Amino acid sequence: MIETSGAFTPSRMVRELLARSPRPAVFRRPDVIPLGAGDPDFATPEPICRALEEALRQGATHYVHLQGDPELRQALADRLSSRAGRAITADQILITHGGSAALSTAILATVDEGQRVVLPDPTYSLYADAVWMAGGEVTFVRTRPDWHLDLDAIAAAAPGARLLVICNPCNPTGAVYTREELEGLARIAIEHDLWVLSDEAYDHIVFDRPFTSALEIEGLAERLLYVQTFSKTYAMTGWRLGYVAAPPAAVEAVARLHRTLNGSMNAAVQRAALAALELPEEVPGAMRQEYRRRRDLVCRLLEGARGAELHPPEGAFYAFIRHRSGISSEEVRRRALERGVAVRAGSEYGPHGEGYVRVAFSGDAELVEEGVNRLRQLLAEL
Repeated sequence: MIETSGAFTPSRMVRELLARSPRPAVFRRPDVIPLGAGDPDFATPEPICRALEEALRQGATHYVHLQGDPELRQALADRLSSRAGRAITADQILITHGGSAALSTAILATVDEGQRVVLPDPTYSLYADAVWMAGGEVTFVRTRPDWHLDLDAIAAAAPGARLLVICNPCNPTGAVYTREELEGLARIAIEHDLWVLSDEAYDHIVFDRPFTSALEIEGLAERLLYVQTFSKTYAMTGWRLGYVAAPPAAVEAVARLHRTLNGSMNAAVQRAALAALELPEEVPGAMRQEYRRRRDLVCRLLEGARGAELHPPEGAFYAFIRHRSGISSEEVRRRALERGVAVRAGSEYGPHGEGYVRVAFSGDAELVEEGVNRLRQLLAEL
């Protein structure tokens, strides 16, 4: 059972929903502490698992609609309409094989050979990979020292570009963009006729400020590719379930590509996703409180550490740590592995990620503490 701060006490029902089976061996003090992958150590809430079992018993074992289960798409459309303050229909939703398929097919369907895509970086590496797969060109734009968007730099890079991609909250930096930043992006997108892809996988894991979705920005309504996943909010990383919401013509193009590459989605998993949407907010809220506790732990461990700097992440479950070692981030990653802690090299997240390593605090707090202590010692020695 997770521990929570005194300011937040989940109800008995929520505690039962989050009841966990014994930890798998990977969480029992391995030789190498895994702080590289952003995989929650929570078990998927029991109502979702029960819904999967029931769906199988009821025969959800056949092909389904290539755009996704109609009932699930309608439930998502209702939820997104409420957030956006405007009507979003089920026909504007595409269910995908995880958020990764949503991202890759959205980019591949939008970008033609030779077209340019603007990526504020550091940012998630899959975006650039998908652009290059499409034959497009990437323009990396450095974010500000606090990891927020440099709107002037984005505006300078925008002329002639096709697409702008943001990760909000940001993997790897933990930045959570403000409404003012998103409205500034909308003005740039309108002026330069840009599509905007907003990857909001971590929207329920925000610590220090209210979260504003790109769905809420009126100026983006007709040019937004909204990408989401069940993975992080509901601890469903292995279930591989994501979705795209976009204007009708855009979602039709993404759906055509998705069904060509992937076929139809798992029928029973989509039925289980309906149960996820019916969970009380206290369930992801309890997970968020535990991530906050782990975030605060990492910040305390690194405060005043020699050879390391951390701007406290505002959301997601990553710490993007600056090292002053004089060697590459890939070399730091390799040496950390030799010390028994797996981290990610900052250079994976764009050219402006060099000089940093990413630590995921999505796992067991005791292992996070031990792993960060090993990394802190290494960085002090370097």
